[in-house]
Parts: sequence; C-alpha cells; structure tokens
Amino acid sequence: MTQDLYGLPLTCENADTLQGINDFIHGFLSYQPKAANIVAIADADPECALANAYAALLWMFLEAPVAPQKAAPYLARAQALRSGTTAREALVIDAAEAWTRGAVPELLEICDRITADHPRDMAVLKLAQYHLFNLGDAAGMLRMALKSLPEAEDIAYVHGMIAFGYEQCHLLDRAEAAARHAMTLQHDEAWSHHAIAHVMLTQGRVAEGAAFMESVADTWSGLNSFMRSHNWWHLALFYLSLGRHDDVRTAYDTHVWGLAKNYSQDQVGATSLLARMEFAGVNVGDRWADVADHVAQRGADTVSPFLTLQYLYALSRTGRAEAAPLMQAIKERAGDITQHDHVAWCDVALPAATAITAHARGDWSTVITQMARALPRMAECGGSHAQRDLFEQIHLDALVQDGRASAAQQVLEMRRTYDPDGVPLNLLLGEVYAKTGLPALADEARARAAQTLAGQPR
Repeated sequence: MTQDLYGLPLTCENADTLQGINDFIHGFLSYQPKAANIVAIADADPECALANAYAALLWMFLEAPVAPQKAAPYLARAQALRSGTTAREALVIDAAEAWTRGAVPELLEICDRITADHPRDMAVLKLAQYHLFNLGDAAGMLRMALKSLPEAEDIAYVHGMIAFGYEQCHLLDRAEAAARHAMTLQHDEAWSHHAIAHVMLTQGRVAEGAAFMESVADTWSGLNSFMRSHNWWHLALFYLSLGRHDDVRTAYDTHVWGLAKNYSQDQVGATSLLARMEFAGVNVGDRWADVADHVAQRGADTVSPFLTLQYLYALSRTGRAEAAPLMQAIKERAGDITQHDHVAWCDVALPAATAITAHARGDWSTVITQMARALPRMAECGGSHAQRDLFEQIHLDALVQDGRASAAQQVLEMRRTYDPDGVPLNLLLGEVYAKTGLPALADEARARAAQTLAGQPR
C-alpha cells in the first residue's frame, strides 16, 4: 500500500495525488503555501477520499462563516468513498465532518484516537493543537504533542509543537529547549522560532529576542501570510518595548499588513499591533482605515470569540457603523446555549466586547468593570498569552484615562516583572508615579526608559 511522507498507509495510487497529499501535510506543518494546492488536487482526483477530506479541512481553516459551505462538496466526496479507505483515513473524514458541524469536542476525541494509533500523523496532531489552542487548553496542547514521542522523534515539527505546548503551560525553560532541539533538526522551523519569541518576551529578554528573530527572519519570506506576518508581529512587539518606532512601522507596513488582507489572522494581527502601537505612543497615521475597511467586509462573523473581539475593536476604534451589528451578533452568540463554547461567549467574550465598545466612546468606568470580569478567564476565548495581552492593555489604558493612578501603578509594576526595561511601560509608569506624588520613583522609571533608548541603534 502507498505511504505518505511520514510512513502512514494511504489508499491512493495516483502519483500526482500522492504528491499533493504530501505537499498538504508538509505545507500545513511548515506554513508553506503549497498546502493550499490540495483543493486543486482533490478536484483533479475526486476518487481519492483522503485528498478530499484534507481539502475540506483546508477550507475550514478559512475561519469564516462561509467555510462549512466551501468544505461541503469535498466532504461529500470523501464520505461517499469511506468504505474503501483505511480506518485512519475514515477517522480523518469523521474529524472534518465534525468540524463542519461545529462539534469541536467530538473532533478532538477523534484526533486523540488517531494519534494514539498513529503517533506520526502530523497533520492530525497539528489540527488537534489548533483546536485545543482555540479552547485555551494549554495542558491538552502539550499532552497531544508529547503523545508523538518517541515514534516521531526525528520530525522537527513535533518538537516545535511540543515547545509551544510547554510555553503555553508556562514551562519556559522546557519550551526553549524543545524549540532549540527542533532547530538542530531543521534551522528554518518557523513554529520553533515563534515559540522562542514567546519565551523571550515572557522572560523580558527583549533585546535578545529582537536579535534572535532578526537572525532567522529571512527564512520566513516564502511562508504563508499567517506565519510570515505573525512572526514579524512578534518581532514588532520587541521593537515596541525597545522604543524603536520606525522599525515597528516598517515591520507593520512590510510584513504584518498587506500580505493577505482578507484573511482572519492577518486582520487580527494588524488590529492588535496597531492598538499596541497607539498605546505605546507610536504615530500610526491613517493605517486604521484600510484594516477597518477589510474587517467590515466580514459582516457579523462570530466563528471565534478571540477573532471576533479584535474585529470589534477595529470597527469600534474607527467608528464604523458595522460595529453595532457585530456587537448584536456577539450578544446573540452568547445567548446560544446549544454551542460547545457557550460559556466562553457568555461569561468572557460578551463582557470583553462590552468593554471594547465602551473604550471607543471613552466610557472608562464601563471598560474597567467589564474587562475586569473577562480578563481572569480570557484564555477560554483562545489566543496565546502574548495575543491576549491586548485586552490587558485596553484595561490598563482605561485605568490611566480614568485617573486611577494607584490601580494603574499596580498593573504596571506587575507588567514590569516581564518587561523590566520596556520604553513605553516605563514612560507610562513615570507618568503614573508623578500623579501619585512619588517623583523619585517617576524619575527612576523615566531613567530606565532613557537607558533602553540610549542602547538602541541609530
């Protein structure tokens, strides 16, 4: 029987289809655009069940309300052919079908079954980690990745996934070790670069993080828009902390926004970076308008609470009329008790959305109250620690704007534990200490910011 690139048996005899399947698996793991070719491959070979199941999965990664409709014809082909497939291939078809129904817990149970018997099924492992990440299940992400050992020890992508699982579990030393090991197997393993960026940001190794990401940035140029823009997004966060405003704007204009303006992840990456830039005192010019124009085209998109909240921020920040129907859609989604993620929408996303719309109109008290409800459980909406920090910063900004200097001081000093010398943080801390009648501490904070700026290249 035919095998894929990791030795798993396939019911596929067409050489072109086999190559397309292997391109999908490898492209999916490495974030290369070739993964998208599986749609054309499935169209060319409608008799290959696995190729069509993979095409259905690819459409679901569109992260848009129309995705199940796009996936449907490929899923129908795969289901019609399931009697002639292997047990593993039939389960992949079942996983795709579960996702199109929104039955994510069922999908994850299927992934667990597949990886228990086939620990080298890298595509299913990656699929499972994606969904566990969106549920905020960090321990599940790590458990799923570790299941692949020792059978998949030789695959660099496994160690990158293990690294991110460790990082999301706050096991930072283990995360960096796993990522470094992945890079010994494959230096250009972008997901491992990403994991290291997370570790260094969390540990306050900002200058080192910028230098590391710059040293590997050339390897991202041929990747899909998400991985290229997202790793540059991480590099931009280092630039923000270092006070390198020109570099942040260049990163945004060249690598973060403009690669795939209609894609969900590119839109939220641009939104969150622009917001952080503004909070850090960077002049963003008219950059919001183009992002909001593209986000507005999504309509009432509530596919993911994490994504939707950032769409809402972009629309609210720019005063777009589309913010109101999106907010209404969030309320309706929060009231739908039939969905597996109802609690996340009701208890976390809805108060966060209320805070976001209040922030746009300067209702600081509502921002503070509503975001404080959401923040302790924000992981339930998905996103990484670094990504969810946007909501922390919205809350902090409201504290400052509302004159609650003492409360802001508490937040800022806690943030300084992982960004001790950050320029925007220490400049803001200087303002807060001045307002609380502590001029000596204000001077110390400003001096830290000045020292960081003095050490930057001119």
